[in-house]
Amino acid sequence: MLLTLLQIDPELAGAAMEAAVQQEELSFSLIQMALKGGWLMIPLLLLSIMAIYIFGERWWAIRKSAQIDPNFMNEIHDAIHQGRINTALDLCRRSESPIARMIEKGIERIGRPLSDIQAAVENIGNVEVARLEKGLPMLATIAGGAPMIGFLGTVMGMIQAFFNMAQAGNNIDISLLSGGIYTAMVTTVAGLFVGILAYFGYNFLTAKISDLIFKMESNTIEFMDLLHEPSEK
Repeated sequence: MLLTLLQIDPELAGAAMEAAVQQEELSFSLIQMALKGGWLMIPLLLLSIMAIYIFGERWWAIRKSAQIDPNFMNEIHDAIHQGRINTALDLCRRSESPIARMIEKGIERIGRPLSDIQAAVENIGNVEVARLEKGLPMLATIAGGAPMIGFLGTVMGMIQAFFNMAQAGNNIDISLLSGGIYTAMVTTVAGLFVGILAYFGYNFLTAKISDLIFKMESNTIEFMDLLHEPSEK
């Protein structure tokens, strides 16, 4: 096609070639910019991969844990009031959720003092919350650590720029500064980008866990109220 344009209109062909070159330069600009950041871009890249993995894995686990049959507590209520304890336990074991595991532990303690039952349920709840929060401390560390690594690159880049100026003496050239400043700016942007992603991801997951904890507490209260009700004869 370019050869045809060259035969028809050389100026149009030249413009097409220039546009193609600009597009190619644009497609590689991000990679080239990342390479200018130096070796500090490697830990930032690793941190970004870790942040994405932790966020995706935790989001899926929390989403799966929050899924429970709306009629679950009603079925547990009917089974316990009818004295069908094994049926209630089977209902809990068929549901892979923290709420079901908490209620299962409470049902296993039926017959003991209510304070013992409540303590057992709360202990399982604490274990489930700790399981849900697995990986979040690392995500918070990335949110705070990535910008610091970026700022470290900024300082190193500026030191390099001033070192080049000192070595040049009176023959200062702008090219002596550009390399160090380029490194400083690229690492700063990369560190802030990774930190911002991890920060928002951490807060999003924390909010989801808080919602799930509220549901767990509500079901615990409902279960304890259920035990205070008289059973059917």
